[in-house]
Amino acid sequence: MADKKYPFKIKQKVVYPSQGVGVINSIIERDLNGEKVPYFVIYLEVTDMTIMTPVDKAEELGIRAIVPAEDAQKALDFIGEAFEPNPSDWKLRYQMNMDLLKKGTVMDIASIVRSLYHRSKVKELPIMERKLYDSAKKLFEDELSSALKKTKDEIEILIHNRLENK
Repeated sequence: MADKKYPFKIKQKVVYPSQGVGVINSIIERDLNGEKVPYFVIYLEVTDMTIMTPVDKAEELGIRAIVPAEDAQKALDFIGEAFEPNPSDWKLRYQMNMDLLKKGTVMDIASIVRSLYHRSKVKELPIMERKLYDSAKKLFEDELSSALKKTKDEIEILIHNRLENK
């Protein structure tokens, strides 16, 4: 298996959309209908869960490498910028944000965090939106922590300061 080309390497940190940052622990082959199929074995620390994903489905599932530090910094700066408020209809807003979450780029996650944070300052978020905000914020913190090589506590402070425009 070592001679094959895979999009990710063993021990590489990756982002699994809507799940968080994980580490590829190994690449194994499983027999599927008489054919050897390679799988990534990804450990997600945040949920203490291991996921097996077929290598050829990884991209389709949105699994991607951690962004470079400069992209993480851009996303961090982005959440402090002015923006147009989202629709006041929470169901429409929720659907828009769920679509962003499924796409899962660092800028999409940053957009969710920024818009829902500011919305929560105007009016308390409905329970489903609050859960979405918490989930997006956790994903954002995890990826930025890995990309910028800072602790989650340091990242949490940076995010809060940007959102408050300090």
